Amino acid sequence: MLDVRDLHTGYGDAPVIRGVSFALRQHEMVALVGANGAGKTTLLRAISGVLPLSGAIRFDGADIAGRRSDEIVALGLCQVPEGRRLFNGLTVEENLRLGGYRRRDKSRRATADALERVFAYFPRLRERRRQLAGTMSGGEQQMCAIGRALMAAPRLLMIDELSLGLAPRVVEELVGILHQIRSDGTAILLVEQDVGVALAISDRALVLQTGVVVLEGDAQDLAQDDAVIRSYLGGGNDEGS
Repeated sequence: MLDVRDLHTGYGDAPVIRGVSFALRQHEMVALVGANGAGKTTLLRAISGVLPLSGAIRFDGADIAGRRSDEIVALGLCQVPEGRRLFNGLTVEENLRLGGYRRRDKSRRATADALERVFAYFPRLRERRRQLAGTMSGGEQQMCAIGRALMAAPRLLMIDELSLGLAPRVVEELVGILHQIRSDGTAILLVEQDVGVALAISDRALVLQTGVVVLEGDAQDLAQDDAVIRSYLGGGNDEGS
């Protein structure tokens, strides 16, 4: 579904990602992990069309390298950004509806069906649909951010820092919902500060170090390798940068 080849990107003259290559299959959940400063968020931003890049990115057979972010969303690749970035002065439902702006079918019926799917995953959002997004708890805001991305009917969902600032019980709830989303046919690329959580819920993992993929393999195998954790993951301390 996603094929990244020899990707280079950064900020101005400062290179961050240096020759990254990887692939992600349909219905797969892949963790992207690495110590603070490894370049994980930068990599997601490049794939999403936010940063200029060199290299090749194909999504579902289409060349998306260099395309605008809204065009990439319309093709079915959506990102949940670090920090949620909701429109705090708008209601939950208004935030969700904005997420469907680039979906192919924007009919009233299709939008209503998409809202119902989001509410099925996140019943609390239905309860708070008229509430201002900025007045909700951190966990509810993360639900809204994921729901907003789902409104675009993505085939691949990239999530940057699922658990940042959230209580363990909320993270556990979100993890269960991610499994449902994946089971319903949406592939997931997950950047997660809690390496234990990331490896426990994913099929495969990529370990990023100073902008380079240094390891790739079965997530459970990497989770049981103490040398990997110590050498590349900084004991699980990760800010997703």
